Amino acid sequence: MERILVTGSAGHLGEALVRVLSAQGRAVTGLDVRASEFTSVVGSVTDRDVVRSAMRGVTAVLHPATLHKPHVGSHSRQEFVDTNITGTLTLLEESVAAGVSSFVFTSTTSAFGRALSGWVTEDVVPLPKNVYGVTKVAAENVCELVHRDHGLPVVVLRTSRFFPEADDRDEVRTAYEDANLKANEYLYRRADLQDVVDAHLLALEKAPAIGFDRMIVSATTPFRREHLPRLHGEGAAVVAELFPEQRAEYARRGWQMFDEFDRVYVNDRARDVLGWRPRYDFAHVLAALRAGEDFRSPLAREVGPKGYHDEPTGVYTVR
Repeated sequence: MERILVTGSAGHLGEALVRVLSAQGRAVTGLDVRASEFTSVVGSVTDRDVVRSAMRGVTAVLHPATLHKPHVGSHSRQEFVDTNITGTLTLLEESVAAGVSSFVFTSTTSAFGRALSGWVTEDVVPLPKNVYGVTKVAAENVCELVHRDHGLPVVVLRTSRFFPEADDRDEVRTAYEDANLKANEYLYRRADLQDVVDAHLLALEKAPAIGFDRMIVSATTPFRREHLPRLHGEGAAVVAELFPEQRAEYARRGWQMFDEFDRVYVNDRARDVLGWRPRYDFAHVLAALRAGEDFRSPLAREVGPKGYHDEPTGVYTVR
């Protein structure tokens, strides 16, 4: 009988995965260090005994649990190594021992780090700029190593922004209304939570046939390679050419479009290999604005903000 282990089940993506899988009538075990309605095993991925116990009867693993960028200022580098690298290795090894058929590792486009410019595909070599990126790239490499040594099917999904919290940069929050900023990001660096969940479930299904791969998961950009020179300084004009109605919709709200797009995440590989069809892109955003509706998916609205710290710590904390 199928049973899927979801790590980080008290977090944004973990909760969403548990919600969707449970709604589909599939057996799920949620693992997290924090108790929640969607967590059935409370414990850390770094604790092998906890992981081994949680793996009983499990046939597939979805692994979004991680220390995130917002934890860089509140957690030590050793804690990042322990959770993001050692915890992932523990899960991989226990998955091999349990005979798991599919393993999906949630990585991040932040892994690209200082390489984040231009047309960003899986061929861009990561240059991490903080301990978060360093440990996620290392965990990806551990995934590849375990696949190569033991044959465990693993798909790594480098997800772009899908969290609902405000941007962590003071100057950006001052310059843009939050919904305005997120709407703009669908052009090049954001995905809706529902689309991210869909990509994970497709990766889970197709991992045995894939073996090992890395894929970018982000909303489908309307930009093309030939737009790149103009995206540095003339970005708003390019968007207006692609979406003539955009300026009027933004003007009604007093919103602004970016003139500068420093990078564009390209999701071609995930769409080609997984058959993934993300529904929430900038065209959807504009259609929702015209209709006076929230452009987030029902799932994203249902999960809502989480925060990343128990104690108040900057804009990423829900008070």
